[in-house]
Amino acid sequence: MSYGDAWSNRCPFSTLLGKTVTHISGLEAGSDRVVFDCADGTQFTMAHQQDCCESVSIDDVVGHAADLIGSPLTMADEVDYDGQRQSQYDESFTWTFYKLATIKGYVDIRWYGTSNGYYSESVDFWQSGGVTP
Repeated sequence: MSYGDAWSNRCPFSTLLGKTVTHISGLEAGSDRVVFDCADGTQFTMAHQQDCCESVSIDDVVGHAADLIGSPLTMADEVDYDGQRQSQYDESFTWTFYKLATIKGYVDIRWYGTSNGYYSESVDFWQSGGVTP
């Protein structure tokens, strides 16, 4: 999928609320993309669309991905956090936490983005396949 397609298919992270996830790929520290496949045939991707002089990836995952599989999501929240920078050389940085839960458990995906202050450090979320949510 091209960046233009991803841009036009953007949706709020909360779109996942109530969906039943059947498969997740890329949910690990260092990853720059996570793909969620859902029971209703939809697929969603979270990633940073690289421009030039920035770096955005998953810093840490708290919880177990298996807790998100096979039960409807009861939480799908996005939270920005002005925490500490990882390196003294990071001119600009953004922490973004994605909180997901089912009745089986909770997962917190912590993304860290850094740049020279000119480029975006955000994580994009879009429908990458399947029927319209």
